[in-house]
Amino acid sequence: MLHIGIVAGESSGDQLGGALIDALRRREPDLRITAMAGPKMRAAGCEVIAGVDELSVMGLVEVVRNYPRLRRLRERIYDYYATARPDVFVGIDVPDFVMNIEARLHRTGIKAVHYVAPQTWAWRQSRAAGLADNIDLLLTLFPFEAKFFEQHGVTTTFVGHPVADRIPLRRDAIGERGRLGLDTERRYVALMPGSRRQELNRHVDLFLATAQAVRRAEPDISFVANAVTAEAAQFVSARAAACGLSLTVKTGESHAVLRASDAALVASGTVTMEGLFAKTPLVVAYKLAPLSFSIMKRMVKVPFIAMPNLLEGDELVPEFLQGAAQPEPMAAALLAWLRDDAKVRRYEDRCTKHHQLLRRGAADVAAQRILSVARAEEGR
Repeated sequence: MLHIGIVAGESSGDQLGGALIDALRRREPDLRITAMAGPKMRAAGCEVIAGVDELSVMGLVEVVRNYPRLRRLRERIYDYYATARPDVFVGIDVPDFVMNIEARLHRTGIKAVHYVAPQTWAWRQSRAAGLADNIDLLLTLFPFEAKFFEQHGVTTTFVGHPVADRIPLRRDAIGERGRLGLDTERRYVALMPGSRRQELNRHVDLFLATAQAVRRAEPDISFVANAVTAEAAQFVSARAAACGLSLTVKTGESHAVLRASDAALVASGTVTMEGLFAKTPLVVAYKLAPLSFSIMKRMVKVPFIAMPNLLEGDELVPEFLQGAAQPEPMAAALLAWLRDDAKVRRYEDRCTKHHQLLRRGAADVAAQRILSVARAEEGR
């Protein structure tokens, strides 16, 4: 029986892992899959050795502060797989955590695959060449990543973006509002402040203040938010009540909330691509600890942080980072979307182009390539 080990981090990695496990089991129902998993991966069927919520840290300063705990977690996972010796080990995203495990396991003769390219093309480009010695295969979500890593000698497959497969090409905002129990006659702005506790702490009040500024300019606008967990939903609801903003909060409905909305204020991350595939006009914001931001600003080599802008090579969606992330200018950017139908139609056309390019059956392609690596190890 083939044994595949998978380690994912955070909500986005759990979603990718869940789709991957489903695709693997369609091909090999009797696979043994062990994993550091979240709810999506658990539901797909795996033996859980750790939870993705154990790895919920963002920012250089925060990682340093939590390093002893993260190191213990990393060693526990490495020890497990060094003993269990799966046919292939798959790390999903979180490169600074999982690539150390991949490299060490690979040195012991265990095949290693990394799913979601590390953003060394954006910073620390000199580290790209070292990947070829540490993994057998890199699975990328975007074609420009495959080209970059192949130039550095890394065996790479562009699989497409799994979220592009799950979100329909055509938008149906009215139908989505009905499915969510929202008023189909009203206009909505979505608030997506992030999934990590640190992100919620930094973004929720900022996003609510921005919503209030939008409401002052356009009193007929309603607001809906998505939270990853029930705990996060309670936190967002409590903060909204404290500032007097009427806000509908959904849990685990990010795609539907985006598709139901006329515009969205989102924290930079995977949700920006969800917004692109949903064809929802976005305003992107992000705040880090000041020292983390100062360090990363000196290291990052690309002009944007939001992936839709990197794909477009231009500012498809406005970005507000650190000190620039203020309620009034972010509200103005949202209002610009809400008041300009022609601008929205041009945006939807660009989103559709990217959606079609990235809709390739990613989970199935990834599963096929991972099984090929596993069978090579098994000697078939």
